[in-house]
Amino acid sequence: MARYVIKLGSNIVADEGGALRADLLEAVCDEVAARHRAGDSVVIVSSGAIARGIEVMKLDGRPAAMADLQAASAVGQGKLFRVYDEMLRERELVSAQVLLTFFDIGHRGNYLNARQTLGRLLDWGVVPVVNENDTTATEEISFGDNDFLAAQVAIMIGADRLVLLTNQDGLHQADPRSDPNAPLVDEITDVSQLSEYEIGQAPSGLGSGGMRSKVVAAEMATAAGIPATVASGIREGALSRALSGEKEGTRFSAQEERFSSFELWLRYAKPTKGTLTVDEGAERALRNSGASLLPVGISAVEGDFQPGDAVEVRSSGGVVGRGICNYSSEELALVLGMSSEAVNEALGRTAEAAVHRDYFAIG
Repeated sequence: MARYVIKLGSNIVADEGGALRADLLEAVCDEVAARHRAGDSVVIVSSGAIARGIEVMKLDGRPAAMADLQAASAVGQGKLFRVYDEMLRERELVSAQVLLTFFDIGHRGNYLNARQTLGRLLDWGVVPVVNENDTTATEEISFGDNDFLAAQVAIMIGADRLVLLTNQDGLHQADPRSDPNAPLVDEITDVSQLSEYEIGQAPSGLGSGGMRSKVVAAEMATAAGIPATVASGIREGALSRALSGEKEGTRFSAQEERFSSFELWLRYAKPTKGTLTVDEGAERALRNSGASLLPVGISAVEGDFQPGDAVEVRSSGGVVGRGICNYSSEELALVLGMSSEAVNEALGRTAEAAVHRDYFAIG
Protein backbone atom coordinates (compact mmCIF):
# COMPACT_ATOMS: atom_id res chain seq x y z
CA MET A 1 0.00 0.00 0.00
CA ALA A 2 1.45 3.37 -1.04
CA ARG A 3 0.87 6.85 0.33
CA TYR A 4 0.72 9.84 -1.98
CA VAL A 5 0.45 13.60 -1.54
CA ILE A 6 -1.06 15.59 -4.41
CA LYS A 7 -0.77 19.37 -4.32
CA LEU A 8 -2.98 21.54 -6.53
CA GLY A 9 -2.02 25.14 -7.14
CA SER A 10 -4.51 27.97 -7.39
CA ASN A 11 -4.22 28.04 -11.17
CA ILE A 12 -5.29 24.39 -11.32
CA VAL A 13 -8.17 24.80 -8.89
CA ALA A 14 -9.53 27.99 -10.47
CA ASP A 15 -9.29 29.89 -13.73
CA GLU A 16 -8.02 33.47 -14.01
CA GLY A 17 -11.40 34.82 -12.93
CA GLY A 18 -11.54 32.63 -9.83
CA ALA A 19 -14.16 30.20 -11.18
CA LEU A 20 -13.51 26.59 -10.21
CA ARG A 21 -12.10 24.28 -12.86
CA ALA A 22 -14.64 21.57 -12.08
CA ASP A 23 -13.45 19.27 -14.88
CA LEU A 24 -9.88 19.25 -13.55
CA LEU A 25 -11.01 18.66 -9.97
CA GLU A 26 -13.25 15.81 -11.16
CA ALA A 27 -10.25 14.22 -12.90
CA VAL A 28 -8.15 14.52 -9.74
CA CYS A 29 -10.90 12.93 -7.65
CA ASP A 30 -11.24 10.13 -10.22
CA GLU A 31 -7.54 9.37 -9.81
CA VAL A 32 -7.78 9.53 -6.02
CA ALA A 33 -10.66 7.04 -6.11
CA ALA A 34 -8.70 4.73 -8.42
CA ARG A 35 -5.74 4.78 -6.03
CA HIS A 36 -8.01 4.00 -3.09
CA ARG A 37 -9.50 1.03 -4.93
CA ALA A 38 -5.93 -0.22 -5.38
CA GLY A 39 -5.39 0.00 -1.63
CA ASP A 40 -3.36 3.22 -1.60
CA SER A 41 -3.85 6.36 0.50
CA VAL A 42 -3.92 9.93 -0.80
CA VAL A 43 -3.69 13.34 0.83
CA ILE A 44 -4.82 16.33 -1.22
CA VAL A 45 -3.14 19.65 -0.45
CA SER A 46 -5.19 22.29 -2.20
CA SER A 47 -4.73 25.97 -2.74
CA GLY A 48 -7.62 27.99 -4.09
CA ALA A 49 -9.50 29.30 -1.03
CA ILE A 50 -8.48 32.86 -1.80
CA ALA A 51 -9.26 32.43 -5.48
CA ARG A 52 -12.66 31.02 -4.60
CA GLY A 53 -13.36 33.94 -2.28
CA ILE A 54 -12.33 36.41 -4.98
CA GLU A 55 -14.81 34.86 -7.40
CA VAL A 56 -17.65 34.71 -4.86
CA MET A 57 -17.14 38.32 -3.79
CA LYS A 58 -16.56 39.44 -7.40
CA LEU A 59 -13.32 41.18 -6.50
CA ASP A 60 -11.18 42.73 -9.21
CA GLY A 61 -8.19 40.38 -9.12
CA ARG A 62 -6.07 39.14 -6.21
CA PRO A 63 -5.98 41.73 -3.39
CA ALA A 64 -2.67 43.06 -2.09
CA ALA A 65 -3.72 43.91 1.47
CA MET A 66 -3.34 41.12 4.02
CA ALA A 67 -6.76 41.77 5.57
CA ASP A 68 -8.40 41.42 2.15
CA LEU A 69 -6.52 38.18 1.44
CA GLN A 70 -7.56 36.73 4.77
CA ALA A 71 -11.17 37.79 4.29
CA ALA A 72 -11.23 36.26 0.80
CA SER A 73 -9.83 33.05 2.24
CA ALA A 74 -12.51 33.02 4.95
CA VAL A 75 -15.21 33.33 2.28
CA GLY A 76 -13.71 30.73 -0.01
CA GLN A 77 -12.32 28.01 2.26
CA GLY A 78 -15.56 26.29 3.27
CA LYS A 79 -16.96 26.53 -0.23
CA LEU A 80 -13.80 25.00 -1.71
CA PHE A 81 -13.82 22.08 0.70
CA ARG A 82 -17.51 21.46 0.04
CA VAL A 83 -16.66 20.88 -3.63
CA TYR A 84 -14.01 18.30 -2.76
CA ASP A 85 -16.28 16.66 -0.19
CA GLU A 86 -19.13 16.28 -2.66
CA MET A 87 -16.90 15.02 -5.48
CA LEU A 88 -15.20 12.46 -3.25
CA ARG A 89 -18.51 11.36 -1.70
CA GLU A 90 -19.85 10.69 -5.20
CA ARG A 91 -16.90 8.28 -5.51
CA GLU A 92 -17.79 6.62 -2.18
CA LEU A 93 -14.90 8.27 -0.33
CA VAL A 94 -14.96 10.10 2.99
CA SER A 95 -12.99 13.35 3.18
CA ALA A 96 -11.75 15.46 6.08
CA GLN A 97 -10.81 19.12 6.09
CA VAL A 98 -7.44 19.77 7.74
CA LEU A 99 -6.30 23.36 8.18
CA LEU A 100 -2.73 23.93 9.33
CA THR A 101 -0.77 27.04 10.23
CA PHE A 102 2.92 27.78 10.28
CA PHE A 103 2.76 27.47 14.07
CA ASP A 104 1.48 23.89 13.67
CA ILE A 105 4.48 23.08 11.52
CA GLY A 106 7.03 25.13 13.46
CA HIS A 107 6.06 23.97 16.98
CA ARG A 108 7.33 20.44 17.59
CA GLY A 109 4.40 19.36 19.75
CA ASN A 110 1.82 20.62 17.25
CA TYR A 111 3.80 19.03 14.41
CA LEU A 112 3.66 15.62 16.09
CA ASN A 113 -0.06 16.02 16.82
CA ALA A 114 -0.76 16.93 13.19
CA ARG A 115 1.25 13.90 12.04
CA GLN A 116 -0.71 11.63 14.36
CA THR A 117 -4.05 13.01 13.17
CA LEU A 118 -3.18 12.62 9.50
CA GLY A 119 -1.94 9.11 10.13
CA ARG A 120 -5.17 8.13 11.86
CA LEU A 121 -7.29 9.58 9.04
CA LEU A 122 -5.32 7.55 6.51
CA ASP A 123 -5.71 4.43 8.64
CA TRP A 124 -9.46 5.02 8.55
CA GLY A 125 -9.41 5.27 4.74
CA VAL A 126 -10.29 8.98 4.79
CA VAL A 127 -8.97 11.46 2.20
CA PRO A 128 -7.57 14.48 4.05
CA VAL A 129 -7.96 17.75 2.15
CA VAL A 130 -5.30 20.05 3.57
CA ASN A 131 -4.93 23.80 3.25
CA GLU A 132 -3.20 26.56 5.15
CA ASN A 133 -5.33 28.42 7.64
CA ASP A 134 -4.88 31.76 5.89
CA THR A 135 -7.57 33.46 7.96
CA THR A 136 -5.65 33.38 11.24
CA ALA A 137 -1.97 33.09 10.26
CA THR A 138 -0.41 36.09 8.58
CA GLU A 139 2.70 34.16 7.56
CA GLU A 140 0.70 31.55 5.71
CA ILE A 141 -0.42 33.46 2.65
CA SER A 142 3.15 34.13 1.51
CA PHE A 143 4.14 30.50 2.06
CA GLY A 144 4.67 29.56 -1.58
CA ASP A 145 1.17 28.63 -2.67
CA ASN A 146 1.10 25.58 -0.34
CA ASP A 147 4.21 23.99 -1.87
CA PHE A 148 6.07 24.15 1.44
CA LEU A 149 3.06 22.74 3.27
CA ALA A 150 2.69 19.88 0.77
CA ALA A 151 6.33 18.87 1.27
CA GLN A 152 5.91 18.97 5.04
CA VAL A 153 2.76 16.85 4.84
CA ALA A 154 4.59 14.32 2.63
CA ILE A 155 7.35 14.12 5.25
CA MET A 156 4.82 13.87 8.09
CA ILE A 157 3.06 10.84 6.66
CA GLY A 158 6.11 9.17 5.09
CA ALA A 159 4.70 9.48 1.60
CA ASP A 160 5.93 7.36 -1.27
CA ARG A 161 5.68 10.29 -3.70
CA LEU A 162 4.82 13.97 -3.75
CA VAL A 163 3.20 15.34 -6.90
CA LEU A 164 3.00 19.11 -7.36
CA LEU A 165 0.50 20.01 -10.06
CA THR A 166 0.94 23.31 -11.88
CA ASN A 167 -0.14 24.98 -15.11
CA GLN A 168 3.27 24.29 -16.67
CA ASP A 169 4.65 20.99 -17.93
CA GLY A 170 7.35 20.99 -15.26
CA LEU A 171 10.70 22.66 -14.69
CA HIS A 172 12.27 24.14 -17.81
CA GLN A 173 15.87 25.18 -18.33
CA ALA A 174 14.63 28.78 -18.43
CA ASP A 175 11.32 30.46 -17.67
CA PRO A 176 9.02 29.40 -20.57
CA ARG A 177 7.07 32.64 -20.23
CA SER A 178 10.13 34.57 -21.37
CA ASP A 179 11.69 31.76 -23.43
CA PRO A 180 8.94 29.59 -24.98
CA ASN A 181 11.55 27.27 -26.49
CA ALA A 182 13.25 26.46 -23.18
CA PRO A 183 13.58 22.65 -22.95
CA LEU A 184 11.82 20.71 -20.22
CA VAL A 185 14.06 19.18 -17.55
CA ASP A 186 12.96 15.53 -17.41
CA GLU A 187 14.74 14.50 -14.23
CA ILE A 188 16.79 15.89 -11.36
CA THR A 189 18.93 13.19 -9.77
CA ASP A 190 21.10 15.55 -7.74
CA VAL A 191 19.94 18.92 -6.39
CA SER A 192 23.28 20.43 -7.46
CA GLN A 193 21.88 20.27 -11.01
CA LEU A 194 19.44 23.05 -10.14
CA SER A 195 22.16 25.69 -10.29
CA GLU A 196 22.31 25.12 -14.05
CA TYR A 197 18.79 26.41 -14.67
CA GLU A 198 17.01 29.75 -14.53
CA ILE A 199 14.21 29.05 -12.09
CA GLY A 200 11.70 31.86 -12.06
CA GLN A 201 10.13 33.14 -8.86
CA ALA A 202 7.16 35.07 -10.22
CA PRO A 203 3.72 33.55 -9.64
CA SER A 204 1.11 33.46 -12.34
CA GLY A 205 -2.54 34.46 -12.19
CA LEU A 206 -4.17 33.95 -8.81
CA GLY A 207 -1.33 31.92 -7.30
CA SER A 208 1.18 33.16 -4.77
CA GLY A 209 3.99 30.71 -5.51
CA GLY A 210 5.99 30.01 -8.63
CA MET A 211 8.35 27.37 -9.98
CA ARG A 212 11.04 28.15 -7.42
CA SER A 213 8.75 27.30 -4.51
CA LYS A 214 7.89 23.98 -6.17
CA VAL A 215 11.55 23.16 -6.69
CA VAL A 216 12.30 23.95 -3.04
CA ALA A 217 9.38 21.74 -1.97
CA ALA A 218 10.70 18.91 -4.14
CA GLU A 219 14.17 19.37 -2.64
CA MET A 220 12.70 19.17 0.87
CA ALA A 221 10.81 15.97 0.09
CA THR A 222 13.73 14.25 -1.59
CA ALA A 223 15.94 15.05 1.41
CA ALA A 224 13.55 12.81 3.37
CA GLY A 225 13.85 10.06 0.77
CA ILE A 226 10.55 10.93 -0.92
CA PRO A 227 10.66 11.24 -4.73
CA ALA A 228 8.73 14.17 -6.13
CA THR A 229 7.29 15.21 -9.47
CA VAL A 230 6.36 18.66 -10.76
CA ALA A 231 3.84 18.12 -13.52
CA SER A 232 0.94 19.61 -15.45
CA GLY A 233 -2.43 19.49 -13.75
CA ILE A 234 -4.05 20.22 -17.09
CA ARG A 235 -2.72 17.50 -19.40
CA GLU A 236 -4.92 14.40 -19.44
CA GLY A 237 -3.35 11.41 -17.71
CA ALA A 238 -0.42 13.41 -16.35
CA LEU A 239 -1.37 12.89 -12.69
CA SER A 240 -1.69 9.13 -13.07
CA ARG A 241 1.69 8.86 -14.76
CA ALA A 242 3.31 11.16 -12.19
CA LEU A 243 1.95 9.14 -9.25
CA SER A 244 3.30 5.97 -10.85
CA GLY A 245 6.74 7.52 -11.24
CA GLU A 246 6.54 7.30 -15.02
CA LYS A 247 8.11 9.82 -17.37
CA GLU A 248 5.98 12.92 -16.80
CA GLY A 249 6.90 16.49 -15.98
CA THR A 250 10.10 16.85 -13.98
CA ARG A 251 10.95 13.99 -11.64
CA PHE A 252 13.13 14.58 -8.59
CA SER A 253 14.91 11.47 -7.32
CA ALA A 254 15.15 10.76 -3.60
CA GLN A 255 18.52 11.94 -2.33
CA GLU A 256 21.05 9.40 -1.12
CA GLU A 257 21.82 11.43 2.00
CA ARG A 258 18.79 11.10 4.27
CA PHE A 259 17.83 13.23 7.21
CA SER A 260 15.70 12.36 10.22
CA SER A 261 12.24 13.87 10.56
CA PHE A 262 13.57 16.05 13.39
CA GLU A 263 16.42 17.38 11.23
CA LEU A 264 14.01 18.12 8.39
CA TRP A 265 11.63 19.88 10.75
CA LEU A 266 14.51 21.91 12.14
CA ARG A 267 15.92 22.74 8.69
CA TYR A 268 12.73 23.68 6.94
CA ALA A 269 9.88 24.22 9.41
CA LYS A 270 11.26 25.78 12.55
CA PRO A 271 12.00 29.51 12.08
CA THR A 272 15.24 30.75 13.61
CA LYS A 273 14.98 33.60 16.09
CA GLY A 274 18.66 34.46 16.40
CA THR A 275 22.27 33.71 15.52
CA LEU A 276 25.14 32.33 17.57
CA THR A 277 28.65 32.94 16.28
CA VAL A 278 31.17 30.31 17.40
CA ASP A 279 34.97 30.14 17.45
CA GLU A 280 37.05 27.70 15.41
CA GLY A 281 37.34 25.16 18.21
CA ALA A 282 33.60 24.99 18.71
CA GLU A 283 33.03 24.70 14.96
CA ARG A 284 35.40 21.73 14.74
CA ALA A 285 33.71 20.06 17.70
CA LEU A 286 30.27 20.50 16.14
CA ARG A 287 31.28 19.37 12.66
CA ASN A 288 33.72 16.58 13.42
CA SER A 289 32.90 15.25 16.86
CA GLY A 290 29.14 15.62 17.10
CA ALA A 291 29.62 17.61 20.30
CA SER A 292 27.18 19.93 22.03
CA LEU A 293 27.73 23.68 21.83
CA LEU A 294 28.81 25.17 25.16
CA PRO A 295 28.71 28.87 26.08
CA VAL A 296 32.52 28.92 26.19
CA GLY A 297 32.63 28.40 22.39
CA ILE A 298 30.25 31.27 21.57
CA SER A 299 31.74 34.64 20.65
CA ALA A 300 28.61 36.62 19.70
CA VAL A 301 24.82 36.51 20.08
CA GLU A 302 22.30 38.21 17.79
CA GLY A 303 18.51 38.33 17.90
CA ASP A 304 15.86 38.07 20.59
CA PHE A 305 14.99 34.51 21.56
CA GLN A 306 13.85 32.36 24.47
CA PRO A 307 14.79 28.84 25.61
CA GLY A 308 13.35 26.37 23.10
CA ASP A 309 13.66 28.70 20.12
CA ALA A 310 15.72 27.75 17.08
CA VAL A 311 18.96 29.56 16.35
CA GLU A 312 21.38 29.56 13.47
CA VAL A 313 24.96 28.71 14.37
CA ARG A 314 27.62 30.46 12.31
CA SER A 315 31.39 30.72 12.20
CA SER A 316 33.76 32.94 10.28
CA GLY A 317 33.36 30.50 7.39
CA GLY A 318 29.57 30.68 7.20
CA VAL A 319 26.62 28.63 8.46
CA VAL A 320 27.47 25.63 10.62
CA GLY A 321 23.93 24.48 11.36
CA ARG A 322 20.70 25.04 13.27
CA GLY A 323 19.70 24.01 16.75
CA ILE A 324 17.34 24.47 19.68
CA CYS A 325 18.83 26.84 22.24
CA ASN A 326 18.59 26.16 25.98
CA TYR A 327 19.17 29.80 26.95
CA SER A 328 17.49 33.09 26.20
CA SER A 329 19.44 35.63 24.16
CA GLU A 330 19.70 37.79 27.29
CA GLU A 331 21.21 34.94 29.32
CA LEU A 332 23.66 33.95 26.59
CA ALA A 333 24.83 37.52 26.20
CA LEU A 334 25.86 37.41 29.88
CA VAL A 335 27.75 34.11 29.73
CA LEU A 336 29.18 33.81 26.22
CA GLY A 337 32.79 32.70 26.29
CA MET A 338 32.51 31.52 29.92
CA SER A 339 33.44 28.11 31.29
CA SER A 340 30.68 25.98 32.80
CA GLU A 341 31.85 26.87 36.30
CA ALA A 342 31.63 30.58 35.54
CA VAL A 343 28.18 30.11 33.99
CA ASN A 344 27.03 28.44 37.21
CA GLU A 345 28.12 31.46 39.21
CA ALA A 346 26.71 34.04 36.79
CA LEU A 347 23.25 32.49 36.44
CA GLY A 348 22.96 30.72 39.77
CA ARG A 349 22.11 27.35 38.23
CA THR A 350 23.82 24.35 36.70
CA ALA A 351 25.21 25.22 33.29
CA GLU A 352 23.63 23.53 30.27
CA ALA A 353 24.86 23.17 26.74
CA ALA A 354 23.75 26.19 24.76
CA VAL A 355 22.65 23.75 22.04
CA HIS A 356 22.64 20.03 22.85
CA ARG A 357 23.98 17.72 20.13
CA ASP A 358 20.65 15.85 20.02
CA TYR A 359 18.91 19.10 19.02
CA PHE A 360 21.37 20.29 16.41
CA ALA A 361 21.48 19.76 12.64
CA ILE A 362 24.61 20.42 10.58
CA GLY A 363 24.29 22.47 7.41
